[in-house]
Amino acid sequence: MKALRFFRTLNSSNPSKTRFNSTIFRRLYSAQPQEDHPTSTGLSSPEEDDTSSSSVFDSSQYDVGVGLNNDVNSENSVSSSSTWDEKYRERVKDKVFGEKDPSAIKSTRILIKEEEKRRRAALLARSLLEAALDEKGDEEDKGDDEVVKEEDQMSLSVGIIGAPNVGKSSLTNYMVGTKVSAVSRKTNTTIHEVLGVMTKGKTQICFFDTPGLMLKKSGFPYKDMKARIESAWRSINLYDVLIVIFDAHRHLTKPDSRVVRLIERMGSEVNPNQKRLLCINKVDLIEKKKDILKVAEEFKDLPGYERCFTISGLKGAGVKDLTQYLTEQALKRPWDEDPLVMSEEVMKNISMEVVREKLLHYIHQEIPYGIEHRLMDWKELRDGSLRIEQHLITHKISQRKILVGKNGSKIGRIGIEANEELRSIFKRNVHLVLMVRVKS
Repeated sequence: MKALRFFRTLNSSNPSKTRFNSTIFRRLYSAQPQEDHPTSTGLSSPEEDDTSSSSVFDSSQYDVGVGLNNDVNSENSVSSSSTWDEKYRERVKDKVFGEKDPSAIKSTRILIKEEEKRRRAALLARSLLEAALDEKGDEEDKGDDEVVKEEDQMSLSVGIIGAPNVGKSSLTNYMVGTKVSAVSRKTNTTIHEVLGVMTKGKTQICFFDTPGLMLKKSGFPYKDMKARIESAWRSINLYDVLIVIFDAHRHLTKPDSRVVRLIERMGSEVNPNQKRLLCINKVDLIEKKKDILKVAEEFKDLPGYERCFTISGLKGAGVKDLTQYLTEQALKRPWDEDPLVMSEEVMKNISMEVVREKLLHYIHQEIPYGIEHRLMDWKELRDGSLRIEQHLITHKISQRKILVGKNGSKIGRIGIEANEELRSIFKRNVHLVLMVRVKS
């Protein structure tokens, strides 16, 4: 009965007795969230998800490389860092911090800025003068030695082999002076032979970074290794000098008899046309220097090796002596590579190695080893920039989702860092496109 009385009061003809207005119901209804597409569920099929924009990284969509080519299209470029208006700064200082004389503060700031400009101008003028004097002295010393005649050229091919993850790629990058081979903590980072060229004076040394080799407990190579490892074994005798490198820090903390067998086997195989060197790497990780001498004494009497070097391929310790020795072993023959221009094939390999290094850094477990990495397109545009398109092909949709990340965050991070590094290596603008696909 009370409910009926309530509804009668609502339907009463006397407006003065109406307790609820219809506008109240409209307001209550308008407060509810409205859906633009009520039929959409927000989910997509695997086929639609595979071709979504999140699985493609395009460097043109990101503000990367702001410091490179700032003079190009400066009118259309947008500053990456926002600055406060001076008027608002002075108002905040006056109202919030109680600084009542903003004009005096502003004039002081201007004087400080002008003094800083004068100081920087003086330092710049001094550095330019010193650079000009040094350049003039270098020109007087070099004379006409900048162009080396073909009959005076000397070259040497050096192969770097060793167990997985002993620092072969780090040593190659340090000797060459730029990144040519991927470096990571994971084993089997290098999957094919990588070329790095160092030219100094009339001598050119070509370094070949090879995949990691490993022997079984019996002392023989694995028969079920992939073709890239087998090719590394077959190419051992193709180099003028063979560097056998091993991890001294690992040998002290967790010795592996298979590594010792590999070193002994490389020394026992006699090749009269090849000199073999033993490099004890990662000495920078050894705290006690007497431990370094202990490892050197253990391997110094091995037959088949011309010299034994203790080095750090990452920090550069001992690399100068190794470079001097290799320069003395150079043969009189024409160079294989142009010392001034990086060949397109080398640039393509570097682009693949840089992306692979970032891939190994952000993707873990066995997933990066099962990804097919392909270079699909390479174009040099009219403005001198490069357009590089690479495809990362996975075998499962779940692997593709891991590689792409939430809303493309992971492939975006990989692409941004790889694009920045390629710009610094090639000294030009790079338009990198990475596409993640599922193998059909």
